[in-house]
Amino acid sequence: MIELESVSKTYTVGKENVHVLNDVSLTISQGEFVAIMGPSGSGKSTLMNIVGCLDKPSAGSYFLGGENVSGYKDAELARVRNQSIGFVFQQFHLLPRLSALKNVELPMIYAGIKKEERMERARKALEKVALADRMDHLPNALSGGQKQRVAIARAIVNSPKLILADEPTGALDTKTSTSIMELFRELNEEGTTLIVVTHEPEVAEYAERTILVRDGVVLHGDARARREKL
Repeated sequence: MIELESVSKTYTVGKENVHVLNDVSLTISQGEFVAIMGPSGSGKSTLMNIVGCLDKPSAGSYFLGGENVSGYKDAELARVRNQSIGFVFQQFHLLPRLSALKNVELPMIYAGIKKEERMERARKALEKVALADRMDHLPNALSGGQKQRVAIARAIVNSPKLILADEPTGALDTKTSTSIMELFRELNEEGTTLIVVTHEPEVAEYAERTILVRDGVVLHGDARARREKL
């Protein structure tokens, strides 16, 4: 599913080169649930941006689903993001003047899907995250947990093979965080590959494997046995 071969990332700040990732090699299989952890400035966000096709490596190769996407142009990367990857962020990134249903529709508009099909798929995605009774609500009428569920519905509406979640519980209380992580677990059990960037050990416990990132180097955590399906 995901294979990074000797990937490095360097940014130029003024006259100085800043090395953020250094010779990273990493494999994540289809259907895995992986947590990425590391201190601030460790390179974990840069790693996630490359995996999510939001950025390109300075050196090395990145294969996603067998495609070498490292040299893709921006338009090609946008196509891969829209068709193959769902994103969930800490701050939800919902458009405030659009209803929950309209927010979930957005990725399908970019994909050129007709309105009738968009509406049907958006409704089903919101039903899946238990928000059938909140479809017409604007984001300011939703709780934090409900906003994150809308964001998850938006992430899954195009049936991506991969979901990337960046600190998805960072703005939520403990009880709501648990419900969101249980939802992620359900999605993973249905076959979706999940990568969660987090600084919370309680969140990482939901994953089968934790990858530690420090000083631009990836340290592989021990793979835990897949949990018995509930």
